[in-house]
Amino acid sequence: MLILLFLKVPVYIAVLGGSMVYFLLVPNANPIIFAQQAIVGTEKISLLAIPFFVCAGVFMNYTGVTKRIMDFCEVITGRLAGGLAQVNVLLSTIMGGLSGSNIADAAMQSKMLVPEMTKKGFSLEFSSVVTATSSMITPLIPPGIAMILYGSIANVSIGKLFVSGLGVGALLCITMMILVGVISKKRGYGTIRENKISKEEFFKALKAAILPLLLPIIIIGGIRIGIFTATEAGAVAIIYAVVLGIIYREMKIKNILQGLKDTVVTSSSIMLIVAAASVFSWILTKERIPQTLAEWMLKTIDNKYMFLLIVNIFLLLVGMFIEGNASMIILVPLLAPIASSYGINEIHFAMMYIFNNAIGALSPPMGTLMFVTCSITGCKTAKFIKEALPFYILLIVNLLLLTWFEPFTTFIVNLIY
Repeated sequence: MLILLFLKVPVYIAVLGGSMVYFLLVPNANPIIFAQQAIVGTEKISLLAIPFFVCAGVFMNYTGVTKRIMDFCEVITGRLAGGLAQVNVLLSTIMGGLSGSNIADAAMQSKMLVPEMTKKGFSLEFSSVVTATSSMITPLIPPGIAMILYGSIANVSIGKLFVSGLGVGALLCITMMILVGVISKKRGYGTIRENKISKEEFFKALKAAILPLLLPIIIIGGIRIGIFTATEAGAVAIIYAVVLGIIYREMKIKNILQGLKDTVVTSSSIMLIVAAASVFSWILTKERIPQTLAEWMLKTIDNKYMFLLIVNIFLLLVGMFIEGNASMIILVPLLAPIASSYGINEIHFAMMYIFNNAIGALSPPMGTLMFVTCSITGCKTAKFIKEALPFYILLIVNLLLLTWFEPFTTFIVNLIY
C-alpha cells in the first residue's frame, strides 16, 4: 500500500491494492469479504452527512453569500493592521461554517481576495500564504468534513466534535489574526479604512450577512436540542442554502444542476477512499494489530503526554506525504483505541488528530492547500514555503496548546453537553 502511495497511485487504489495482496496470500481469507467490507464501509448513515454538507457548501457559492460575508468581515477588521489580510482570515473562519471544505475555501479566496490584496500593496507570497493558511481553519469549524469522517470511523459523537471545533477554530483564527497584524505592521501593510465605523454601517453589513451567519447556529442548536441528527443537519443546510438562493435571487436552475454535479464528484472521491479503508480496517482488526500495538506502547511508554507528543510527530510526518482523509481512515482505527487505553478524552484526541491533518494539507512536499493556492495565484512554491515559516511556527505552537491543555478542545463541549 505504501509503495503504491509513494508512486502517486490514487489513494483508494493504493489501499485496495494493499488489501488485495492480503486476501491473495492468506489461505483462510475469503475474497468475498473483500467486496462485502468495501460495500458495508459506505453504508453508515452518518456518512450521508458528507454529500449533504458538500452540496450545501457548493450551493452557498451560487447564492451571493460569500460577497455579503466578505463585506461584513471588512467592516469588522477594516481598521486592523493588514486590513485585507485580516478579512482573509476571518472570511475563512466564517465560510468554514458554511462550506466545510478547505480546498474549496482556498480556491475561492485565491480568486477573490489575492488579486485585491496585491493591488493594495501586499506581496504575492504573503497573500498566497495567508489564503492557504487561513483555509486550514475550515475543517476545524463545523460542519467540517474531517469531523464527520472521524466521528464515523471512531464512533465518536459528530455533534460534540462540531461543538469542540468552535473553540479550536476560534483559537487558530485569533492567533493567526495577531500574527498577520504583527507582520503587516512590520512591513507597512495598511488598513482598509482610517475612520471609526458607525453603528449604521455595522448594522447594514450585519443585516446583509445575518441569514448565512445563522446557519452554524441552526446546525449546532438543532443537533444539541435533538431536533435533528448531524446527518439530517446536512439536509437542513441544503434547504437553507436553496432558500437563501431564492431570497437573494442569485441562484439559477443551471447553478443547481452544476452544484449537484460538483457534489457527486467531490463526494464520490471521498466515498471511494472510505470503501477502500473499510477493507483495510477489517484486515487490521482480524490480525489484532491495534490491540498488539496498544499493548506494546503501554509497556514502552508509561506517560500519556509522551504518547501524544510521539503521535503528533508521527502525524506531522505522515501529513507531508499522504492526504488527510486517507491517513485518517487508515490510522484512526489504530490510534484511537490506544489513546483510549491511556485515558485520553476521545474529543480531545479527535481534535488534535484533525488539527494535525490540517497542518499536513499545508506542508511540503504534498500539501494540497499549498499547491491549489499557488496554482491559482501563480506564486512560486519555494517562495511560498519561505514566506510561510512564521505561520508554521504558529501552527506548531497551537498544536502543542491543544495537545497539552485539554480545555481548548473540551470546555465548550462540557458547557453545552
